[in-house]
Amino acid sequence: MKKVSVGLLGFGTVGTGVVRLLTKDKERLEERTGCQIQLEKILVRNKNRARKVLIDNRKLTTDVYEILDNPTINVIIELIGGVDQAYRYILRALKNKKNVITANKDLMASYGEELLLEARANQCDLYYEASVAGGIPILRTLTDSLASDRINKMIGIVNGTTNYILSKMSSEGLSYEKALSSAQRLGFAESDPTSDVEGLDAARKMVILSHLAYSIPVKLADVSIKGITDVTREDIQFAKKLGYTIKLVGVSEVSNGAIDIRVEPTLLPDLHPLASVENENNAIYVHSEALGQTMYYGAGAGEGPTAVSVVSDLISVARNIALHVTGNHIFIPKKELHSRKDSLVESQFFIRMHMKDEPGSFSKLTDLFREQRISLGKLYQEPIPGSDVAEVAIITHITNKVLFENSFAMLKKLDVVVNAKYFRVERG
Repeated sequence: MKKVSVGLLGFGTVGTGVVRLLTKDKERLEERTGCQIQLEKILVRNKNRARKVLIDNRKLTTDVYEILDNPTINVIIELIGGVDQAYRYILRALKNKKNVITANKDLMASYGEELLLEARANQCDLYYEASVAGGIPILRTLTDSLASDRINKMIGIVNGTTNYILSKMSSEGLSYEKALSSAQRLGFAESDPTSDVEGLDAARKMVILSHLAYSIPVKLADVSIKGITDVTREDIQFAKKLGYTIKLVGVSEVSNGAIDIRVEPTLLPDLHPLASVENENNAIYVHSEALGQTMYYGAGAGEGPTAVSVVSDLISVARNIALHVTGNHIFIPKKELHSRKDSLVESQFFIRMHMKDEPGSFSKLTDLFREQRISLGKLYQEPIPGSDVAEVAIITHITNKVLFENSFAMLKKLDVVVNAKYFRVERG
């Protein structure tokens, strides 16, 4: 039986899950791969720290080069996170002709193409299923199951932290601050949640998804990003009254040789499958020409789900090692798509505003939209008790993005408008 020797970089939450699976399911993994999978060394900061799984202390090391330069180790699993250090370690591992598995979305979004080229040059595998949606096998689905289809759009809830926050704001009426505090208390949000709540984490995942779905090189700079820090429970409540749910979604769409990638708080119709994805769960809704619309749902993070994805990648690598075909699966796209110009983007929009509750206010509003040729689909008005201001919520029909933004700037200058904000509306 072929021996596959593994070096693990990182023994945190996910690393613990990986060790647990490799220990508990050793015989089943051998049956599935035809290989003897041996965990050789684990990189740790402190060898004497108490662990949640039993492990031979002789397998632990604080010297990464005991793993990267060990000629008997042929698979590296990188779970240390960060970018610069992980990049150096993975690059060295590939140059040493070691296969690599990583869960590092930041790294793959920034240096994925370079590392894939290095892997192919050294006939090594580089798998990264766990980098996007935890336990959801979305990357394998895009590259294998949907390989014969043509994907033209993806809508994803790919960040569990923000989905948990918005879910609590919606279901329990919590403020953003209280929902964030709850997420931090339960371990769904970091003490510094900036990457999550400002949309950066989701944007990096959409880069990876777009690269695989469309076979094009995509950079973070190609993504339009807006976080959830300005979303209020009042925004959510008024969206509900119009039949919508607010989610932070990533949208990636290609048409006529151009790509539009964005991450932003978006209104989804209540009947849209993604509208029912709650708490820390993730889901990706895929539009393809032959198969139509499909959705992939599950836990987007955590020890168990992420470890399952990592070990699934290890199974693929082990099989490739046994068949002597490592590196053959790597495809480097040559085709380029240009970013779609805003003048060609069309969408519906949700406007929420405070407007003076006085005669003639609405006529000024409707006159503006009529002059700008923007049709209104839904409208809700509610007076604010004890005030001369009314709450107004509007859903437009489909309109040009540039036209809408220019019109919105004009709307904010009307003397009857006290304040206003808007969100994009996703039709489906």
